[in-house]
Amino acid sequence: QLQLVESGGGLVQPGGSLRLSCAASGFSLDYYAIAWFRQAPGKEREAVLCIYSSGDSVNYADSVEGRFTISRDNAKNTVYLQMNSLKPEDTGMYYCAAHPALCWYADGKYDYWGQGTQVTVSS
Repeated sequence: QLQLVESGGGLVQPGGSLRLSCAASGFSLDYYAIAWFRQAPGKEREAVLCIYSSGDSVNYADSVEGRFTISRDNAKNTVYLQMNSLKPEDTGMYYCAAHPALCWYADGKYDYWGQGTQVTVSS
């Protein structure tokens, strides 16, 4: 069974950090582009960052520039989202998604999705 599983979410104070993980099972992420999306309460899901199999990345959200980074460890079949200097507006459900080759802004382009992990930034 092909599956993506996110972990690492939680409650953090403003200015804090979290590292989210997206682990694949049932298939290898090596040649997939992996994106992180997030959905705040009452808002549409938005693309945040995406990483190609080469390690090159694309930032889709200006609001996370300089604060969030995406990386991958193919040996562990896992992609990470390092989130620093977190703000209350970063609160939401974070999802990872996989496409066989390309990064896309549109969520409908991705073939596989995880169930999400909740991030809450609050004092």
